[in-house]
Amino acid sequence: MPEFEQIYADINTLPEEAQILLLDFIKLLKKCYPKPEPENHGEEKSLYEKFEETGLIGCCSVEENLSTSYKEILANTLVTKYDYR
Repeated sequence: MPEFEQIYADINTLPEEAQILLLDFIKLLKKCYPKPEPENHGEEKSLYEKFEETGLIGCCSVEENLSTSYKEILANTLVTKYDYR
């Protein structure tokens, strides 16, 4: 790969301060363009796994049985909130 050899030679001719700036820029680019994750051999991650990776699981506190009692809780909340109507 002659291009990389030329780039390497060009970087070596830069002053140390410029090389440090270049390394910082490369780190920034790595953050903006992360490597794609390897394939799971046809297995797609579950929705739970995707939410867990993003940190959304556990980011708020709610009632444990909210998935089964949400209608009752919502009705009570709305009555309390709009009781004056």
